[in-house]
Amino acid sequence: MDAHFLPISRVRQVPSVAVVLDVMRAYTVAAWAFARGAEKIVLAESTADALALTARHPGWVALKDGPPAPGFDLVNSPGLLRSADLSGRTVVQKTTAGTVGALAVKHAPLVLCAGFVVAEATARVLRAGGYEEVTFVVTGEDGRADEDLACAEYIAHRATGPDTTAATATGPATETAGAPGATTGPATDTTTAPGSTTDHATADRAAPYLRRAAASRAAVELATGIREGAHADDVALCLELDRFPFAMAATLEDGLMVLRPHTPH
Repeated sequence: MDAHFLPISRVRQVPSVAVVLDVMRAYTVAAWAFARGAEKIVLAESTADALALTARHPGWVALKDGPPAPGFDLVNSPGLLRSADLSGRTVVQKTTAGTVGALAVKHAPLVLCAGFVVAEATARVLRAGGYEEVTFVVTGEDGRADEDLACAEYIAHRATGPDTTAATATGPATETAGAPGATTGPATDTTTAPGSTTDHATADRAAPYLRRAAASRAAVELATGIREGAHADDVALCLELDRFPFAMAATLEDGLMVLRPHTPH
């Protein structure tokens, strides 16, 4: 499998398969929303579009980055979302990077949205499909967010097998990759989630990637309170390896980009 790692700004052609990464926090939040019962997530183009959608559909709930705001029911924080009851609800999500990345590849035949919490399930979809080429969209910091790049590289590694490395790395997303084993940054628990089925060998292989994510700029800003609308547990929740057994696939439905859980076979 040829794996290409691109920032949103360099996605100029429609890929055949796209994996969109936003570890901190859009697609960790999305996975938690499904775990809390959400039926689907509509990825909005703008905050105005998100509010317009919830105005037309009074049962839908709106979610955005940053602090609470009028018209929005939730903020983009797994720590704050994990106690919400979203049974049967539709969530409208607008974030700075994650939703933008998915919308940039909305015409791709297969769009998967991912973070560490659904890493193995995402890799299983790629393995099962036997795809020759996969574009990993590294959404944060114009492709330089090391938590997203580390997760992309880890999924690519898992998708190509434990003894095979992804073939290609292209674009600015590769320029600031942290060294595997870096331990700078906040002290963050990077162990597997209590409910995950990850074995010790997989956890050991993932550890360097999780350490990179724990030392990332996003992790530091969340841990130190620079980013608003955050919970103290957000970084730890974003680094729970394989917390959930499903992948997440986005498709166009009636002109809207809709994300749903996808269970790989």
